[in-house]
Amino acid sequence: MKSLIRWGTTLGIVGSTVLTTVLGGFIPAFALSEQQIKEKLDAVPVWMITNPQGLPLSRQLPAASDGKKAPVGSVTGVYMSKTEAQAFIKELQAVKNPDPKMAEMLKSLQATAVPLGSIYQQLQQTKNQNERLQFAFKPVDQEIKGAMDLLRASGQDVKQFRSVPVFMVRFAPDKGYVPIQLGQNKQEYFPLFMSKQDALALLNQVKPKFPKADIQVVDVDGVLKTMQDKNDKWLEQVVFFPSPEAREYIRTLSSNNPQQKPNQQPANRPAPKK
Repeated sequence: MKSLIRWGTTLGIVGSTVLTTVLGGFIPAFALSEQQIKEKLDAVPVWMITNPQGLPLSRQLPAASDGKKAPVGSVTGVYMSKTEAQAFIKELQAVKNPDPKMAEMLKSLQATAVPLGSIYQQLQQTKNQNERLQFAFKPVDQEIKGAMDLLRASGQDVKQFRSVPVFMVRFAPDKGYVPIQLGQNKQEYFPLFMSKQDALALLNQVKPKFPKADIQVVDVDGVLKTMQDKNDKWLEQVVFFPSPEAREYIRTLSSNNPQQKPNQQPANRPAPKK
């Protein structure tokens, strides 16, 4: 997870420089290669529930009831928060199980960090396979609430948010996105925040000079589709900005155990079933 260690030394709202470049129009898009998209997503750690060998906890997908051929295989959860992944493990372990082997397996479960880019890559590599491991993403509850609050405040009638929310700061609803400078070279990037808290921090820096500045809520699925389908040089400067919890994990990984590298690739074979 070298990319996570590298970003741990450069990412951070505090100390970043807000640029006052205004890009007109709505979000541009460009067709990135699968590898380029993976590298951007590698900056974001996510957590899977695994056994000590790194095999993810999964459940078998049911066969289609109408007799039609449908993808089969298993599905596993992908958590945007280590805290929420660990909370689910505790729930599973609190349930009394009469099967000694199952009870022992549950005791060994752990939250294992994986780069989001590795999951994206595996999805791309196995998308045409019937028997494949699929991933059910578990957004942070607080971020879902924050996204829905912003959407409702903008006048949208939102009942639920089905994807992982991403927050982008704009100079105004009809203007472009706010770039920042990161790293020693002060390179210009356009952040896609995984946390509303970070987007608000940038918004507060911009508001005094651009009073109409706001936060736009998008979803990670739409962002990835845009990257895959369109062609615009601008999005080469887009970066995914991990949540505060994720950045703390990256800093810990980098400073306390620089040789440690969490799983580079989620296992793509049957694993412990729940």
